[in-house]
Amino acid sequence: MRSSPLLPANDPTLLFTNAGMNQFKDVFLGLEKRDYVRACSAQRCVRAGGKHNDLDEVGKTARHQTFFEMLGNFSFGDYFKEDAIKFAWDLLVNEFRLDPARLWFTVFEGDDEVGPDEDAEKFWEQVGAPRERILQFGRKDNFWQMGETGPCGPCSEIHYYMGDDPSDAENSATNVNGPGDTITEIWNLVFMQFDRVCVKQDEETKQCLEYRLDPLPAPSVDTGLGLERLAVVLQDVKTNYETDLLSPIVDFTAGLAGRDYEPETQAGFAMRVIADHARATAFLIADGILPGNEGRNYVLRKIMRRAIYQGRHALGFKDHFFYEVTDFVADQMQEPYPELEAQRDFIEKMVKLEEERFGSTMTVGLQKLDDLFAQTPKDQIPAYTDLARLYDTFGIPRDLIRVSLEERGFATNETQFGESFDAALQALQQTGATQKVEGKAKTNPVYANVASRNERSQFKGYETTRVDDARVVTLIKGGNEVQELSEGDEGEVVLNHTPFYAESGGQVGDVGKLVGTAQPPANAGGSDKSADMSAVVLDTYSPAQGLIVHKVKVEKGTLKVGDTVSAAVDVEKRDATRRNHTATHLMHAALREVLGSHVKQAGSVVAPNYLRFDFSHYQPLTQSEIAEIEDLVNYHILRNEPVQTNEMAVEEAMRSGAMALFGEKYGEKVRVLSIKGAGGGEDIFSKELCGGTHVRATGDIGLFKILGDESIASGVRRIRAVTGAGAFQRFRETETIVDKVTADLRTSRSELPNVVGKLQDELKKARREADELRMKIATGAVGSSSGNGGDAREVAGVQVLAREASGLDSAGMRQLSDTLLARIKSGVVVLGRSSDGKVSLIVRTSDDLTHRVPAGEVIKELAPIIGGKGGGKADMAEGGGSQPEKLSEALEASYAIIERLLS
Repeated sequence: MRSSPLLPANDPTLLFTNAGMNQFKDVFLGLEKRDYVRACSAQRCVRAGGKHNDLDEVGKTARHQTFFEMLGNFSFGDYFKEDAIKFAWDLLVNEFRLDPARLWFTVFEGDDEVGPDEDAEKFWEQVGAPRERILQFGRKDNFWQMGETGPCGPCSEIHYYMGDDPSDAENSATNVNGPGDTITEIWNLVFMQFDRVCVKQDEETKQCLEYRLDPLPAPSVDTGLGLERLAVVLQDVKTNYETDLLSPIVDFTAGLAGRDYEPETQAGFAMRVIADHARATAFLIADGILPGNEGRNYVLRKIMRRAIYQGRHALGFKDHFFYEVTDFVADQMQEPYPELEAQRDFIEKMVKLEEERFGSTMTVGLQKLDDLFAQTPKDQIPAYTDLARLYDTFGIPRDLIRVSLEERGFATNETQFGESFDAALQALQQTGATQKVEGKAKTNPVYANVASRNERSQFKGYETTRVDDARVVTLIKGGNEVQELSEGDEGEVVLNHTPFYAESGGQVGDVGKLVGTAQPPANAGGSDKSADMSAVVLDTYSPAQGLIVHKVKVEKGTLKVGDTVSAAVDVEKRDATRRNHTATHLMHAALREVLGSHVKQAGSVVAPNYLRFDFSHYQPLTQSEIAEIEDLVNYHILRNEPVQTNEMAVEEAMRSGAMALFGEKYGEKVRVLSIKGAGGGEDIFSKELCGGTHVRATGDIGLFKILGDESIASGVRRIRAVTGAGAFQRFRETETIVDKVTADLRTSRSELPNVVGKLQDELKKARREADELRMKIATGAVGSSSGNGGDAREVAGVQVLAREASGLDSAGMRQLSDTLLARIKSGVVVLGRSSDGKVSLIVRTSDDLTHRVPAGEVIKELAPIIGGKGGGKADMAEGGGSQPEKLSEALEASYAIIERLLS
């Protein structure tokens, strides 16, 4: 099997693809069946968040990586422990010729939940492993699970002694799973036996409090052999960074910095971090994951900024450099991973953008760090929560924070600092959204039970929107299987075949009706009366592959298992959805043609009344680009080209040039949707893997109109559009608005832009004159009865001016505070204004008084009086609140606050 993308397919429990078994998860759970029972793969993986997080170890150890490639062999209810162990021994000892005297084998010792793995121990002895080299360990080392929930089981690890001579004393059982890298794990054989299920959850935090282990439908095997670690052994080197996988990147980074790679130095550490993180960055961006502020996007941002910081701090890079390293990664790995070459330009643009953002963010973050130290008593260390927040929000590296503490006289033990910092960061992230992963998962075990009985649904919706002989095979109510649903009940229905499309690929599930005649119960005597049944289908979805579930509400009669019903899709909504779905394909192709091949789908919603399309792009669309995209889509609509669908093997589809959507799960057989280009013949405008429902020809779409373009994350934009009747309605609304405006302004359509432009110029001029007048009034109201200070008071020898300045906006307030501070020269100015039920304050302190009367300290005491909060620097601070009636009280209180600070 080819490597799946790093964006997990329809799995909200994972940040990234972190093991070879991820793409086979549903097979292990029994939710999906394939036409083979054995597989092997070389899977690209990232471990930098969640349960499997190696980020902070990268560069420090010989073997930890955020990005790595995992070799794996898998059994789905076929061979189990005995053969898995035989295969591993045969490959390592007979094929790779590894010395058994260097190998150690670990098995699960058992605990309260699962007994000891005596079988694995026995099978290792049978293949030839010495008894004394087979060791038992606990759950931490020898029980594997993919995430907090999901497939899991005991495992048997194979470790390798890395020393020069296998007869050395260090080649001992005490160093297996011990500190250092003398004995390193190279292969893990996982015996998948259980599904870890959450049975009790905290209502507020949604964290699982209690788990249960359910047996899997069939015991299976999942193994993971790290390519990097295997290369270390077979190439006879000591660390991953000396293999031909990573050493070229390290050397390239050293060349950029104009220095040699010296492993034991801080510069050497930085080069290792950059080499690893450049691989993770290039592959994650190529797979459609972009730096951002939440979930997996946040983790990528942290990876990138850790590398950028090391380059600047340890290697002295002043200008952008990281994009050159990721470009080198594309050079090195494009042959096995051609997507790197296809996305090369986009990767470069995104990395450059993040380097620019990091520079500005670091400037702000370091200022925040200085402010934090300024606000903390000199003999106290700032709260670790505040320090962790600077790391979490602004990316200030933890080692820079620790150095800043030491520079200020706080002696910090590295271990103690790390433990305190990690605890604060973990607490912060548990209450925040940094590890948020979006998505909904229908994980009720009832679906697995239904799927395991092969009660799957044949989808007939490509050919028809109605079937009259659908049989009810399963009914679910409240998460449990039932035999019937009565009038008024809501539940879920599985039919043996159905025309209803299950939500998938962004397309919403079909709605419609189930109607039928329920049979009289067996004990009804001689009565032959039957009751009519009707149920409205509210939604349709697929919680397991091949299983189509209809969410229904019974409106009349009773629905029972075994009943035959007519299933009818709402045709009007289906047709509208089909128009939007095919238009989405056309728009995707148009975006790639107009903006570039870096454009990739990052999410979509295809509903009857609109379509929404998220895609990778680094800047807003211009009006001319939007017009060009609309023109291109409508051109292909007017050509009325047939929409062709072909079913083929997924590998064949990919070779044919069909685009696959990252994060989408495909079976072994896929539908490929093609729309021809203007050149005819073999010219294809759009070709994508898609299991959705579509129009027969592009002309059925009618019309296409983009409603808007917006940014939803760094490097990700969102388009909303409408088609058919929705697009026509949009044009009609626009016409109505234009007609009304032209009538109100008594002008013609052709003159409307000029008239509106002239009115805008006049309005700007009037506003400017009004602002100037208000400023003159506000400034003049101070008067000059007390010399230059106007109505300023002297407080402990300092001029303090506190007054209301309502009528000005925030910019006017700042300008007035500048004017008044310049007038009194030395002193403090406090201004307040109220508007629309809100109140705002600004405090300005002259440069000679910032140490005695920091503006930020004044605002912190004033803001609560008006029911709000505020903050700022020593020379200027601002705050706001919701109690305008307290403005006068706050202004008067400022004199006493400043007097106390001065004393």
